[in-house]
Amino acid sequence: MRVAYSADRAFVPASHEDPRSPGAWKKVLFGKGDLVAGTVPMVNWGRLPAGKSFAAHYHEDMQEVFVVFQGEAEMTVEGRPVRLGAGDAIAVDPREVHQMRNCGGGDLLYMVFGIATGQSGRTIVVEARPPA
Repeated sequence: MRVAYSADRAFVPASHEDPRSPGAWKKVLFGKGDLVAGTVPMVNWGRLPAGKSFAAHYHEDMQEVFVVFQGEAEMTVEGRPVRLGAGDAIAVDPREVHQMRNCGGGDLLYMVFGIATGQSGRTIVVEARPPA
């Protein structure tokens, strides 16, 4: 697992901009070497209502990168809880058991990118949840 807190990163001119007078700025959340090499089989926009979580699971051969846009989350990866807010990101490696919980008062909005190192990207649910 790798965590990138937006507050710990500075905005820098985008690489295609004139550094003396940039029009676009960026925060590098993850750079070369931080993510696995593979294909991107999915990009999902996610929403977790207040008080909800998704089931603990892992992916056989897919890394997932979550970027929080709105709200507060607690992501537990391999038993280690990490708090995330708007602008923060986390990369969860293949086979790392993970679960995200909305710990804020409104909807948690996030985007998740899947990077598959193999062919299946199969998801394995670790614990069953009772229906909500």
